[in-house]
Amino acid sequence: MLCPQCQHDESKVVDSRTVARDGSIRRRRECLSCGNRFTTYEYIMKQPLLVVKKDGRRVEYDRDHIVRSIQIAANKRPVSAEAILDAVSDVHRQIEELGKGEVASKHIGDLVMAKLKEMDEIAYIRFASVYRAFEDLGAFEAEIEQLRE
Repeated sequence: MLCPQCQHDESKVVDSRTVARDGSIRRRRECLSCGNRFTTYEYIMKQPLLVVKKDGRRVEYDRDHIVRSIQIAANKRPVSAEAILDAVSDVHRQIEELGKGEVASKHIGDLVMAKLKEMDEIAYIRFASVYRAFEDLGAFEAEIEQLRE
């Protein structure tokens, strides 16, 4: 595990515990070179999962990509980091329940939009504006009107 501060590749585990909400393992580590402490999370991968993009490319599923996308959409909104991780865990669980080796990026986007709609309407609109690639104000207004209903 590379130290985020000095990039040294050896560290020792100081503390380890299971995170109840998603079954991940949280580890506190200490760099053996500079002494910096940092946190890592480990997730059990049940099967390799590929995401099929709009253009047909297949890329490896990256949970952190979903985390970053939701964080960007929820930037400066009253959405806690815990709520974001819970949403990501729920999306991940739904994807795993499909039991497939491949999932369309559109399906993942729809799951994320559903979670954001429950969490924060502004974050939902921000995500939708990028995800659905609104081309004009009319499309944006239509999405807001649908949200009001």
